Amino acid sequence: MWSRSPYRVLLLVALVLILSGCGYRLTNSSVQQLAAGQTLWVPFIGNESVSPTAQTVIRRALYDECHALRGLVAAGSEATADLYMKGRLVSYANKIISYTAADRVREYKLTLEVELELYRSGTALPIWKGMLQGSSIYPANANLALQRNAEERALDAAARIISQKFISATEQSY
Repeated sequence: MWSRSPYRVLLLVALVLILSGCGYRLTNSSVQQLAAGQTLWVPFIGNESVSPTAQTVIRRALYDECHALRGLVAAGSEATADLYMKGRLVSYANKIISYTAADRVREYKLTLEVELELYRSGTALPIWKGMLQGSSIYPANANLALQRNAEERALDAAARIISQKFISATEQSY
């Protein structure tokens, strides 16, 4: 009976330490928080890729996701914005990822790579800067119109993935 008592005390101390937490706390400041009601300006994104429309789709996705997930509002201009972005589309790649038994293309994978920077109005240093990548798989189709529609849906999906990653990365950066 007496030999169990030190184990119970040790177990009780360990339990108290576990329940009291490990000392972690939020490290990002309120500067990095994206709050509802703030205004955001996203200018046209530079395009170093082969797609003539990808930068417009990315810009729209950034506005849509920032509004839907954090309540940010689109600003009328950079001068009236609380936050503004800079960005460039670095790559737009379509790659075949699977074939049918008849050796025809079954699926493609569209991958976008974007470099983004977020600034608070009136500051020269970015709140966040980084490279983000988004991908989406879409089916091949013998009808070119349907093929193009599938590629456009994949572009929109990849742009939304990038936008969601941007919001997470901005708020979680240390």
